[in-house]
Amino acid sequence: MATERVFGAVTVLEGQERGAFPYGNSLLVRGSAQQLLIDPALGIDGSVRADAVMISHAHEDHIAGLRYFPVPVYTHHSDAEAVASLEALIDSYGLEPNERPEVARQIDAQFALPSHHHGVNGVVDGEVLDLGDRTATLIHLPGHTPGHSGVFIEPDGFFYVADIDLTSFGPLYGDLHSSVDDFLVSIDRASTIDARWYGTFHQKGVVEGAEEFRTRLRAYREVVFRREERLLEFLAEPRTLDEVAEHRLVYRPHVQAPFVRAVELRTAHLHLERLAGLGQVAFAEPGRYVAV
Repeated sequence: MATERVFGAVTVLEGQERGAFPYGNSLLVRGSAQQLLIDPALGIDGSVRADAVMISHAHEDHIAGLRYFPVPVYTHHSDAEAVASLEALIDSYGLEPNERPEVARQIDAQFALPSHHHGVNGVVDGEVLDLGDRTATLIHLPGHTPGHSGVFIEPDGFFYVADIDLTSFGPLYGDLHSSVDDFLVSIDRASTIDARWYGTFHQKGVVEGAEEFRTRLRAYREVVFRREERLLEFLAEPRTLDEVAEHRLVYRPHVQAPFVRAVELRTAHLHLERLAGLGQVAFAEPGRYVAV
C-alpha cells in the first residue's frame, strides 16, 4: 500500500522506496464534483476511486495502474498514442531490433501492461479539468518526452512536475523524440510558476516553497552542462558516436540494462548536435567528432 501524504486537497500516494523506479508517487485530487488521479504507478489499483485520470507522459512507470480505471484519461496529445498503445510506447524508445525483445520482456515482467488502454484523450497545453471546487491545469513541459507535462492544482497551489524530478541523476532525454533543448526550456518554464508545493514522481517527493524549488531546479539543470563539459574533455581527440556512447554521459559504467545503449546513443547524438550548433564541436573527419 502507498503511504499517503496530504497537501490541501491533494493526496500524494507515495510509492515504495520513496518512489524510486520502478515505483512512483501518484496524486489523488479530491474535488467537490469529481476525483482526479494523476499517474497511477505500481501499487495503485481499483481500491483507489477516481472519476478521471491524467497522465503526465508516456512511460511505463506512469501508467502501471491505468488498467484499473475505466474512466476518461487525459494526456498531452503528443504522447497520447504511446499511452494508449504498448507497441507505440516501445517504438518511442528507438531501440535496435536486437534490443527490443528484451526491453519488451522487462516491461512485461515489471509492469504487465495491456496491449491497449482505451479512453485516452489527447489534450493541449493549458487544458483545464474542472473538479468542482478545484481545477487541474496541464502545463506542457516537453524534452523528457514530446508530451511530458506537469499539472497545476488550484486553489491549493500544488504544482506536480512529474519527471523533472530534481534528482542528482539529472534530466533524462534518451528517447527517440526527446530533446535536450526542449528540456532546458521546460525547466526554465517550471521555474516561473509560483506554487506552495512542488511534487515529483520519483524520490524527492514534495518540495515546499518556490525559493527551495528553484534552488533545487538550478542544481538539476546544471547536470546537463556538466555532461557537456565531460563530453568536450573526451573530444580532445576525435571520437565516433559509438565511442561517446560507450564513454557514457548518463549511466555509470556498472549499470547494465537492455535500454542503456539506446539511451546513451540518443543522449550523445543530442549533445553532439547541440554543441556543433554552438560551434564547440566539429567533424574531424566523416563520422568522427572533435572539440573545437
